[in-house]
Order: sequence, then structure tokens, then C-alpha cells
Amino acid sequence: MTDPPPVAPLAPFPDDATPTRGQLSEVADPLGWRLILGVLIAHVPVSSLVEAAQAAAVAVEAVGGEGDGHLGVDLHADRVVLRLHTLAVGAVTGHDLRLAPRISAALRTQPGDALAPPQLIEIAIDAMDIPRIRPFWQAVTGYVDEPGPSELGDTALLDPLRRGPAIWFQQMDEPRGRIGGQERSDRANVIRNRIHLDVDVPAELAQPRIEAALAAGGTLVYTDEAPAFWVLADPEGNEACICTWQGRD
Repeated sequence: MTDPPPVAPLAPFPDDATPTRGQLSEVADPLGWRLILGVLIAHVPVSSLVEAAQAAAVAVEAVGGEGDGHLGVDLHADRVVLRLHTLAVGAVTGHDLRLAPRISAALRTQPGDALAPPQLIEIAIDAMDIPRIRPFWQAVTGYVDEPGPSELGDTALLDPLRRGPAIWFQQMDEPRGRIGGQERSDRANVIRNRIHLDVDVPAELAQPRIEAALAAGGTLVYTDEAPAFWVLADPEGNEACICTWQGRD
């Protein structure tokens, strides 16, 4: 492994503080972490599963018991994926910002690479009656309740093994109708989908991801909430959102 990045001074926040997304990014980005959907994510490149296990052990040792309820680790043969957030409050806290430099000092953390950029994917389901449909989705997926607060709201469902995308429910005030208004005329008679993907990426990856989607035949549908999210559609009108932490504080 190469030399670790310089260790930043301890974050100037109390352990129980919940800094703004901008403050979190300012502290964490230089250490090779990226803020995505209320979680700090970093990667450690490795050359084997054995090395991955060793790197994970180093990360856990760096934080000790203070990592309980904060540090998550996924092992792969080419990388270790590290996640930091405070499970009890569903956000990154001053405690997490205090742990991040210790891990980065012990390991070479970096924000992913071209083959595996840090990201989180959510499935959003629009619903008129969330309590009515949520049990169906929980039953058919085998997902479990979010164990604590979450940026996805209190109805979110999670893969118990944390392998699949989270599912969240978006309240609708009226049945979803046809696309119209300022949309392209050739899509005026398309029925809008009620299930779409939210792809949460680091801020610097949003535009490249959007450009790739447009080059692949997509259409930019809605930009009013950017840079929090952009809505795109495939050639048949099915929508997806590219999301970042920016514009949400």
C-alpha cells in the first residue's frame, strides 16, 4: 500500500452534532470519503480477499469499540468498502468525522474508481396509500424495516444483507397521469411510471453520469431541483433520478 493521505485535524464538531452536508464534505473529501445519502463511503484497493480481510481488521482496530453502530465494512477481492454514519440518528455525526481520519491514517482510503465509483441506489415507489401497499413490498422482497432514522423516511425498507437497493415510498396526492406541460411533444401521451430508480452519487460524478445517460438515448426531463437531483427518462419514458447531497441543507 502507498502512504496514507495526510490526517486532517479532528473535526470541530461535538460527537452528537449533525453537521450540514457541506461541512461533512469539506472535512471528509480530502480523506478519500464521499457523502452519499447520509453515509460517508470510502474504498480501500486490495489484491486478494485475504488482503481485504486484513484491511478490514486494520480499520476496525483503528476505531475500536467506538466503531460500533457507526462503521460498516464490505469485503471484496479487489476492494474494501467502508461506510460511516451514526445508525441511531440516521446521519453522519461529529463522532463519525472523528473516526474517519483515524481510518484514513491506517489505510489508503479513496473515493472509488472508474470501475466502481461510490454510489447508493434506491427504488422509489409512488403511492396513494403507503400503509396499504408497503406490506406487499416487504413480503415480496423479504426486506426489513430501517433500524433507525433515515434520509429515506420512516417507511423505508432495506435488504437484511445490505446487498440490494433500499426501497422508499413517495406520497402521491393524485393518481399519476400522462406526461405533458413542458415535456417533449413526442412524449405527451406517455403514461408516467410509478416506480423509478434514484442513483445517489458523489457531486463530481453527477454530470458525467447524466452525460452518459443522454448519450445512451436518454432525455433530461426535470432540472428545477438540481443539484439535489435531475430526472432523466429512457427512450420509452421510464424515469430515473441522478441525486447528490448538494442543495439539500
